[in-house]
Amino acid sequence: MQDAIDKSTIEGVSPEADFYRFSDGGWEKTSARVPVEMALTIYVNTQEMVTVLCTPTKLNCLVLGFLYAEGIISGMKDVASMRVCEDDRLADVKLTNPDVKLPARRTLTSGCGGGATFETSGQKIDSDFTITPVQVLSLMKQLETRMQLYRVAGGVHASALYDAGKLLVVAEDIGRHNTLDKIQGECLLRGLPTADRTLVSTGRVSSEMLLKAAKMKVPVVASRTSPTDRAVTLARDLGISLVGYARGSRLSVYSHPERLGVQMGKSSSVKVRQTR
Repeated sequence: MQDAIDKSTIEGVSPEADFYRFSDGGWEKTSARVPVEMALTIYVNTQEMVTVLCTPTKLNCLVLGFLYAEGIISGMKDVASMRVCEDDRLADVKLTNPDVKLPARRTLTSGCGGGATFETSGQKIDSDFTITPVQVLSLMKQLETRMQLYRVAGGVHASALYDAGKLLVVAEDIGRHNTLDKIQGECLLRGLPTADRTLVSTGRVSSEMLLKAAKMKVPVVASRTSPTDRAVTLARDLGISLVGYARGSRLSVYSHPERLGVQMGKSSSVKVRQTR
């Protein structure tokens, strides 16, 4: 059984906020915790790179994962030093190569609060990794039990990286794309490989999420909700099995279903049903 959550010390939630609740035809004044949102500005070699709206947990992992996803670093060997100051809302990263050129073009994304990405292409994944639908659904249920910040304050997304059925890293944030950066950054710090793992998320899988997963060389990405059309196209092109609506006893596979046991080309094993 999980240990009880200490609501007085958990990071990423504010002191209780007062509000008025309407129910059964009447009003009552009450209070509850809400997730914290902060703007973290990342500097690389003294140059301002980007400001990220995020939940102030695992900020060092967030910074490292973001820089890795954007191709600024390829590992911890590229980082000479890093200072993250929550009070000043900044992260100062010095690279071992002082002449690294930062990307000038930024793409606004569909992430919560307006995410940003400079990376627009991904590397195709060639993997023999397989997983069953039952295993994917089990991983999603496991993730739901590990969402501590959500249980206290709500309003955040969660993602987790699994090796078979073993949970490696879990992260929560107001931005679903930030959860992937936090996972990638923690894996860099802990020396954990991300290739041939399963990535599970509660949030919508958009194109920037899919590109981050491709950078991690993850062959299976599963969400509790829907992917976007561009994410589906990217998943097909990049060799990623993209799963949506993984909840209860059902899921939908939008790309490379053979990894989850669908026998391609054998129509007798798959029922075809038109939906509207």
